Amino acid sequence: MAVSPDDLIEGWLREEQQPFAGWDFSHLDGRMVVEQEPWSYLDRAAELMRRYSSVVDLDTGGGEQLLTLRDHWPAKVVATEDYPPNYELASARLAPAGATVVRAAVSDTAPMPFADGELDLVLNRHAAFNAHEVARVLAGGGSFLTQQVHGMWAWDLLAAFDAEPRWPDATPAKYVPLLEAAGLTIAHAEEWEGRLAFTDVGAIVYYLKATPWEVPGFTVKTHLPYLLALQRRLDAGGDLAFHAALYLIEATKP
Repeated sequence: MAVSPDDLIEGWLREEQQPFAGWDFSHLDGRMVVEQEPWSYLDRAAELMRRYSSVVDLDTGGGEQLLTLRDHWPAKVVATEDYPPNYELASARLAPAGATVVRAAVSDTAPMPFADGELDLVLNRHAAFNAHEVARVLAGGGSFLTQQVHGMWAWDLLAAFDAEPRWPDATPAKYVPLLEAAGLTIAHAEEWEGRLAFTDVGAIVYYLKATPWEVPGFTVKTHLPYLLALQRRLDAGGDLAFHAALYLIEATKP
């Protein structure tokens, strides 16, 4: 039996109100599927941690990813986070395990609250970074590992809401030269393209509320015509699959 539009909208409104904390998309398990990139950021981060005595995880979110690496932590572990709810969550999770959580913002231009050469390893998963600051805080022989969302991630999903990528130039072509200009040596750089798929429109509602920079101002009420168009697409036998793209850069300090 087909679901009525009123029932669909009621369900979408419930999705909009679902809580989201840190960087935890477990609410969408089985409903949002991203094809697997050909590398493992976490495996490489673990390898590098075992090599060094200190690490910082930039913009750690709720500390979820760093905590999965607990068995590989070096002697000194620091994480940064600026968003107050995530800072509190990361502190509650990471401090008991021995990590220090620092309230600090990261961006392409912001300074980092660390001394010159203080850290052996800088980790960055899906967060901004200042290449010169990364180079400054790294000790000689240290490493920087970052996995980034490509600037054209989900451009076709955004287009379905008459939105455009906000940072289309966020690519290795931009950041590799910046890291090199900061004095780092690129050890590895790799790009990947695949699919981001949703099983239902409600999953898209939850995703867009959790990532408000994707479609600024998104709510079910303000964007209802677009949601209904996606539902018609699904009802007609189409899918809810969109463009996914990531890149990985590893750099070292001489």
